[in-house]
Amino acid sequence: MKIAVLKELADGEQRVSASPETVKKFTALGATMAVEEGAGLSASIADADYEAQGASIGTRAAVLKDADIVLGVQGPEPKSLKGMRKGAWLVASLNPFGERARVDEYAALGIDALAMEFMPRITRAQSMDILSSQSNLSGYKAVIEAGSHYGRAFPMMMTAAGTVSAAKCFVMGVGVAGLQAIATARRLGAQVSATDVRAATKEQIQSLGAKPIFVEDVAGIEGEGTGGYATEMSEEYQKAQAELVSKHIAKQDIVITTALIPGRPAPRLISDAQIATMRAGSVIVDLAAEQGGNVEGAVAGKVVEKHGVKIYGANNMPSTLAADSSALFARNLYNFLSAYWDEEAKRPVLPDDDEVTIGIRLTKDGKVVNERLLAS
Repeated sequence: MKIAVLKELADGEQRVSASPETVKKFTALGATMAVEEGAGLSASIADADYEAQGASIGTRAAVLKDADIVLGVQGPEPKSLKGMRKGAWLVASLNPFGERARVDEYAALGIDALAMEFMPRITRAQSMDILSSQSNLSGYKAVIEAGSHYGRAFPMMMTAAGTVSAAKCFVMGVGVAGLQAIATARRLGAQVSATDVRAATKEQIQSLGAKPIFVEDVAGIEGEGTGGYATEMSEEYQKAQAELVSKHIAKQDIVITTALIPGRPAPRLISDAQIATMRAGSVIVDLAAEQGGNVEGAVAGKVVEKHGVKIYGANNMPSTLAADSSALFARNLYNFLSAYWDEEAKRPVLPDDDEVTIGIRLTKDGKVVNERLLAS
């Protein structure tokens, strides 16, 4: 059983899909590990670190040759997989909706493509969930980025020269990233408030010491979709939410937006008119900028200024914390593959009727088989 670890070739991608820790664990299961030379350098992992845990280091062609499973962070270009055998597994974050043509090419190559971001949000799969592990770090880094662009301090400071007021931070979208953003901003001393369309998040916000900002006069709206994701809301709710946010956002120094609905463009949360009500020097961090943005005018990977407000469009935020995000991503992949490891076969076996298999399998036997993709 040979598992190959590829070096990431996408622009700006610094993560790697295996760590020395997971290489050691896979080797203990009986797998042969092959790592592309230089794969971990941008995540502060030397080739020698992998070799010390039993992996061989080689060229891309060498590690792909006879590999049964190929691990990646982002989906590799199909042309870079020359020599990968038919029936082998590709396990990575494959962006199936955004890169549908690439998924079709994986099918044409005869590869079994497994999209880790399609992992069902069920209890037994929590340790395999790359979206949660990477979003957690994104939420933390969003606050750090906000602080680097904000021209004032976060905490209240009482000094002999006078008092410095605490920054007011508003988090929009209270999933994994939002909760971590709340916790980080609180630790830095900001006054934090937060909102979400899911009523169940109100207690979570309060448990972290932040103030919940919710529409109270529109009844019967939960906003909870399948798998714990938010859903698109009614026009009535959207109007009430916009009015509430407009009043609140004008008083904020820092706003962090995290709202995403899988398979759809990011919902628009903040308009240009709302930005204009914020005071000069305020900062907005849009964690959904890569999917179109929650904030009007946000540009992925850039800081733009509108009405005196800096808008930071996040671009692959986990990659900016490559050492930690790689360690967590690698554990997600190991937790997945080891959970299905067959001791007799000395390899993982995915039952066709398993909920995880159905969720993440994109291609098999030369065809696209994932229902979410076929229905889109």
